[in-house]
Amino acid sequence: MSMAGNVFGSWMWLTVYEMGLILLNLTVLVGLAVPVQKRYRWFDFLPSAGVAIAIASMLNGDTTLLAWLIYALTAILFFCTVKNVFRPARRIPTRKFKIARAILCACGVIPLGIALMVAGETRYNPVSHFGDMGYAQAFVHLNARLSEEYPFGDWKKVDWDRLKRKYEPIFEKAEQTKDKDLYYKTLREYLFSLRDGHIKIANERLYDGNTVFKHEAGGGLGISAIRLDDGKVLVDLVLKDSPAERSGIKLGAEIVSWNGEPAKDVYARASWSESPMATDGDRLFNQGRFMARAPIGQEVRIAYRNRDDHELKNVALKAYDDHYETLKRTRAKWSETDAPIEASVLSNGYGYVKIRYFLPSKTISNPEKVLKEALNLFRDRQVKGIVIDVRDNPGGDDDLVASMAGFFVDKKRLYEYVSYYSRITRRFEINAMETRIIKPAEPRYTGNVAILINHRTGSSGEGLPIALKGMPHVKIVGFTSTNGSFGVVTGPIRVEMPEGYLLQFPDGRSLNQDKVIQGDSDDTGQGGGIPDIRIPLNEQNFEEKYIQGQDVELNYAIDALARMK
Repeated sequence: MSMAGNVFGSWMWLTVYEMGLILLNLTVLVGLAVPVQKRYRWFDFLPSAGVAIAIASMLNGDTTLLAWLIYALTAILFFCTVKNVFRPARRIPTRKFKIARAILCACGVIPLGIALMVAGETRYNPVSHFGDMGYAQAFVHLNARLSEEYPFGDWKKVDWDRLKRKYEPIFEKAEQTKDKDLYYKTLREYLFSLRDGHIKIANERLYDGNTVFKHEAGGGLGISAIRLDDGKVLVDLVLKDSPAERSGIKLGAEIVSWNGEPAKDVYARASWSESPMATDGDRLFNQGRFMARAPIGQEVRIAYRNRDDHELKNVALKAYDDHYETLKRTRAKWSETDAPIEASVLSNGYGYVKIRYFLPSKTISNPEKVLKEALNLFRDRQVKGIVIDVRDNPGGDDDLVASMAGFFVDKKRLYEYVSYYSRITRRFEINAMETRIIKPAEPRYTGNVAILINHRTGSSGEGLPIALKGMPHVKIVGFTSTNGSFGVVTGPIRVEMPEGYLLQFPDGRSLNQDKVIQGDSDDTGQGGGIPDIRIPLNEQNFEEKYIQGQDVELNYAIDALARMK
């Protein structure tokens, strides 16, 4: 479709008020630009009508950038013509004045064109105000809105009626008993059942003053765990001077039982998490972090076996307030002082690029330029291949991802179509103005590339492995897929709920060349960027990674590059 066609198609992202204002402003501009001997009297009142419509739109809550662009033009037209409301123009304008007015009116069309071009990304997505309702009523309204507007309901095969039947009685009970904790836990369970890393309680302060979280997971034992592919549960973190260390538990110890139950069963039931676990890989790693949490003061009986001792030992540990230290140690979080991108040539002759997030920072304003300089360095040093490390990358700007991907392609390649829910058509529509294309860029790297991923590679961070997967000189390497939360968040769905909770949901889908959802996990917990080389989580790799401190994923990536032709 042509650019003009795409712009015209943007009507589906407008509100009724915005449509009315655009049509009214166009009528005024055309009417003023076209020379006529005499205009109808009603024409002089159109700008005033536009102001009234703009005020009504603002009162309705539409204060988006798109709306302000239209409001601004409406106000300008009003102030330029308001005198005609009280005293109609009687003098016949000169030819020069007519030409100047026509040029100004033509310029006035430009803001309307810009508004239509950005309409999809800046469209009005109203906040639902359910905060004054009862728990159950608010939930029913929330569920109803999501059933229509949540981008991945069909993809994840969400049964909204089943969720309503399951959770409405619990919300009713919480309301009747005035149990705020039950309400909070039920709301959280409902949200997390959708398995989407972009869903969150926006004003939830999990580590600061959250009494429910503190009560149920505030106590640590000084360890964290991980389950291997064969089902064994091993300790991957031991805090110094913790109850676990003092009792003799060492790094790599196998946890055989937990309070008398098989460790793998307790592991599988761990449900707390900072954010929804979109994929099975994300859930697998996260459950080991929260398995070793308990209410402060609770005693936990553990049967374990250290690696250097085959004797099964039993110990009783009391959970203490560690200020969530084991959780913080096992959750990567970048700061503003961390460079978004760094590059070097490894001692073995391979190039290495670490991309922490796809955004500029205070110290690096143009990450794309840094990658370009790195590729020139790699070319000059004649590296044997490149490792691009996007582990723990939480995302950023998809346009930046698409631009960076351009260094590794030889022809144009689709990055994504973007689809949003249209309040006009009542279905999801592709926003043609937001289609992203990967365009070849110089210096183009034609050598072999290995991309490192993990379960915390999320959102736009998943874009590079998804976009370059399948290319003959690219291999994706990791223990798991990426986070499986590749949805679009431009004008998120926001819902105000009782007790002051503000919920946020993604509002858009990323689609592949077949216009099928890409990146987000499905109903089976599968999704994200899938590794071409899945690293087995066995005892050997566990020992190398967690005990010896080797970068196992990097070693596998180097090995993959060495094997590629």
